[in-house]
Amino acid sequence: MALLFFSSARGPAECSLAVAKAVTQFLSEASKLSVTTEIVESVLGEKPNTFRSVLISVDGLQSEPLIQRWLGTIQWICQSPYRQTHKRKNWFIGVTCLENPLQIIDSNIEFTTTKSSGAGGQHVNKTESAVRATHIATGISVKVQTERSQHANKRLAKLLLAHKLAQYEANTHQQHKAERQQFHYSVPRGNSSLIFYGEGFYEKK
Repeated sequence: MALLFFSSARGPAECSLAVAKAVTQFLSEASKLSVTTEIVESVLGEKPNTFRSVLISVDGLQSEPLIQRWLGTIQWICQSPYRQTHKRKNWFIGVTCLENPLQIIDSNIEFTTTKSSGAGGQHVNKTESAVRATHIATGISVKVQTERSQHANKRLAKLLLAHKLAQYEANTHQQHKAERQQFHYSVPRGNSSLIFYGEGFYEKK
């Protein structure tokens, strides 16, 4: 399992729209490959249906080649849907993998299980599949109930908690910025790994 981070960096609203379109395209490709995905965190953009950033868990036999395809700078070539007279037509976002961001052992984590809540049919509120993972030393915790299996939720919770701890350490020690924070403010332009065109966000083969 890995965490894939889509970021508009400090780009304008068009970049936030590109993130939304890229995430939709990525989830579609993952579904076709039977790769399991789940949006675990997202930061909304200033415009409707846009995102400053999205964090997605990715798991499955075909996940590695899919992740490799998307890593790096993504370029979207399109006239701005928000500023029709704007001359710029190239918008850039970044995608990075946060696989195993920090190694933590189970003895440093307190796991508790609860019944899932929300949509889910008969499964919800009947099986204690939701998992809360709490890092004992810092008190930082996450709750995961996206998977039907307690084991899968525990695995994702541990990965997400490791990411949270990396962010915590970055905030405590400013000289060591977390990979996600660095990436969010420095998406390189040029040498794009993928290029998409138009409002339909299509890729030329």
